[in-house]
Amino acid sequence: MTAIGSLPRHRGRGRPAVEEPACSFARGMNYYKLFWVFFLCSFLGAVVETIFMFLTRGEIQDRSSVIYGPFSLVWGMGAVLFTLCFHRLAGRRDLLIFIGGTVLGGTYEYLCSWGQEVLFGARFWNYSHIPFNINGRVCLLYAMFWGVAAVVWIKDLYPRLCALIGRIPRRAGVPLTWMLTLFMLFDILISAAALSRWEARQMGAPPANAVEEALDRHFPDERLYRDFSTLTFVGEGGRAGP
Repeated sequence: MTAIGSLPRHRGRGRPAVEEPACSFARGMNYYKLFWVFFLCSFLGAVVETIFMFLTRGEIQDRSSVIYGPFSLVWGMGAVLFTLCFHRLAGRRDLLIFIGGTVLGGTYEYLCSWGQEVLFGARFWNYSHIPFNINGRVCLLYAMFWGVAAVVWIKDLYPRLCALIGRIPRRAGVPLTWMLTLFMLFDILISAAALSRWEARQMGAPPANAVEEALDRHFPDERLYRDFSTLTFVGEGGRAGP
């Protein structure tokens, strides 16, 4: 972790400065900045989780939460949440950010798990086997990981990422942002539709219209088992392979 004293500071404010070119299209806390934080952290999160699972379990798992591309929405939205809540605390003590990140991250992870179960009748993770868990949705250990991530993010990674985003030329950055926004919206919506239809198939529901027939044809169980290898439908006690 970069020591706070080694980072440039705003004069008289006691807080690390984020170096951004004056002409940057993503200068300050605007949509462009937050989208690139979401996009890049979604990608990096999926890659990091894949590497972590390989190193700890010797398994190569697809840790993406969407169908097209390696993107973990939980990581991406988590990075945006931490940025909005903690970016003004960069000059404060690490302990304060750690505690805030632990509480906020644990709450966020719980709500994500609950939302997945409500929308799709499934869970992408289950911490029931880990001590100090709450309904298997979150546990103290991983909540503390969120706290560490908040400190590292605000004190080191976020300023570096801002500098990287600031190097994207405005002429390319603005249209590229909106093209990627449309892509991510499509990816999220088609993934949600495929998961919803997958849940319906588990209950034996036949396709009710041409859209559901197309979802069954393009996203059969075999493909979704491969794309969402960690997903478990609630109430099944585990699911069979393809």
